[in-house]
Amino acid sequence: MSALKRVRCTGPGISRRRQGRGFTYVHPNGQGVRDDETLARIRSLAIPPAWRDVWICPEARGHLQAVGTDGAGRKQYLYHDAWRARRDRQKFDRVLRLARRLPAMRKVCDRDIASRGLSRERALAGAIRLLDLGFFRIGSEAYTEENGSYGLATLRRSHVRVSGDEVRFDFAAKGGQRRIQTIQDPALARLTGSLLRRKGGGRELLAFREGKTWRDVRSEDINAYLKDLAEEEISAKDFRTWHATVLMAALLASQEEGLTSVTSRKRVVSTVVKAVAEALGNTPAVCRASYIDPRVIERFLNGETIDLPRGRDLTDDRTRAAVESAVLDLLDPEGAQRAA
Repeated sequence: MSALKRVRCTGPGISRRRQGRGFTYVHPNGQGVRDDETLARIRSLAIPPAWRDVWICPEARGHLQAVGTDGAGRKQYLYHDAWRARRDRQKFDRVLRLARRLPAMRKVCDRDIASRGLSRERALAGAIRLLDLGFFRIGSEAYTEENGSYGLATLRRSHVRVSGDEVRFDFAAKGGQRRIQTIQDPALARLTGSLLRRKGGGRELLAFREGKTWRDVRSEDINAYLKDLAEEEISAKDFRTWHATVLMAALLASQEEGLTSVTSRKRVVSTVVKAVAEALGNTPAVCRASYIDPRVIERFLNGETIDLPRGRDLTDDRTRAAVESAVLDLLDPEGAQRAA
């Protein structure tokens, strides 16, 4: 197989034109696309009919195969399967590096959350703890303004209630779906209570005091703090990816007993993907394609899984750390040995 070629969508490309109920395709020189191989490649891209201003790569080995603007006015990209597979491998390897650093990162966050006052460090440590425990999307101010849905950085005080050690969230998540989530964590409950009771600042939950001024925690603040903690280019989305992978591995392990065929294992995979998707607030297709490390599923179909701690609460911090360590061993045993 020949190597992929880097291309730019600003260069000459095949265009798409509406024709009756379908489309016709035109080469950069104005001639219609007639050859079956190119037409088959274009059809295989499954470019959504609603896209406009569609650009299609004239080369089959171009790393970027198509670009268009969706109904919401956002530019969308379709990449070559081999390019996407390579990027996915890089992403999941980066997430494993994050997972190895999590114990040290959590110690710093625990220290900052336990501090006094509502400093920038304490507010950001609380944000990371919420990412770590709650599968939150990070959200953005622009997305909230445009769509009326919320992520971690844009949650409002009205979305949150604290009762004892329990923090309850009730808000409109991506796609307008109502999301109700409860987290049990004493230190986080104390911090959240302080944020709710503060006298100044705006409607947002996450804020910190800088001198006499209240400042909201922005999504870029959270990602910058994450990079400082991890000493690596990681993002809040990497947290969701890691936790989806761990949850998938744990649920598969809980269903391991009595499975005698690949067919029965595939059925379990399908069921568990739906459960993980529900926890993340994604569709099963998006969850499997973007968040669950495919090696967890591959290992399970080959009869490999993790050993779950018996008779212990999987939400307990120590137990959760043991499960995460087992997942690291499953996915990258050589890396786990190097880190030991």
